[in-house]
Amino acid sequence: MSARAATGALLGLALGDALGYPAEFKTVPLILSEFGPWRERELPRPARVSDDTQMTLAVGRALRTATGHGALAPQGLERALREEFVAWYRSPENDRAPGATCLAACDLLQDARRPWQDASRTGSKGCGANMRVAPIGLAPGLSGEQRAGAAQLQAALTHGHPTALAASDLTAHAVHLLARGADPAGLVGQLRSYALDHRTRYHHAWLGDLWTRAQDPDPEHFIARGWDECLAVLERLQRAARTVSPETDPCLATGQGWIAEEALATGLLCFLLFPGEPLTALRRAACTEGDSDSLACLTGAFAGAWLGANAWPAGWTGRIEYRESLSALGTLWDA
Repeated sequence: MSARAATGALLGLALGDALGYPAEFKTVPLILSEFGPWRERELPRPARVSDDTQMTLAVGRALRTATGHGALAPQGLERALREEFVAWYRSPENDRAPGATCLAACDLLQDARRPWQDASRTGSKGCGANMRVAPIGLAPGLSGEQRAGAAQLQAALTHGHPTALAASDLTAHAVHLLARGADPAGLVGQLRSYALDHRTRYHHAWLGDLWTRAQDPDPEHFIARGWDECLAVLERLQRAARTVSPETDPCLATGQGWIAEEALATGLLCFLLFPGEPLTALRRAACTEGDSDSLACLTGAFAGAWLGANAWPAGWTGRIEYRESLSALGTLWDA
């Protein structure tokens, strides 16, 4: 198990976010012309993050609140997440190009009488669902059932598409495995086995009647759609991890990352190309045609979970935005 895996993952996530944020919406040639060779990219000054880190902190704080008085349970987590998401929505700091799905859902979540399932955007599988899920994979003492249910619930409050739920579950599971010292070489195989095992498992206690908002005949059919899309992208990832040149844009192999399953696959690919070189992995993820900040943020979470807090140079972590809040959650879970 890596030393201070939770702190490493949260700081890595924010560092990737800050590195990728200025490159979002830009082509690779434009990124290279603006920032120079991708392997030499430095952390911007100031090291500002996007909504990805802000919402990760919201999930982390909600998790801390929901576990503060005993075992993690669906109602307690839903209430805490809802409060944190609405607070983020109303915050003057929510000015970092937030996603349309998150904004639309959080606007509806403000009405406390509205069931959260009615606020969820069941047609959206944007990467906003899983860019923020890392805390669920890092918090100690959760059962597999709690981890899976919580990962899917935090996604479902905004992104109710079954692929968003499955990709979030897989992202949290990957972070959890890496924090516990899983060998990166076997990681994709473990994720595929997990997806196959959970393919028709609908977490009724955590999701309620969310599935009825879609056009599926039953909850098993609803959730299987999401797992099948994730299984397809994991197959592409397995092939890419063996064959892709680190010098080409990883988005060409596993997708640009605007949608949840591609964000998982391409973020993981950047980590798997450089498992022992966390900064190189971050720089590769931040120099991509796709959703550079979300991809690098996921890559940083995977690398930090596996390598621990010492993976990141003090000169970088010392000036990352929200460092105190990130470190406080990391320290709590590492203890």
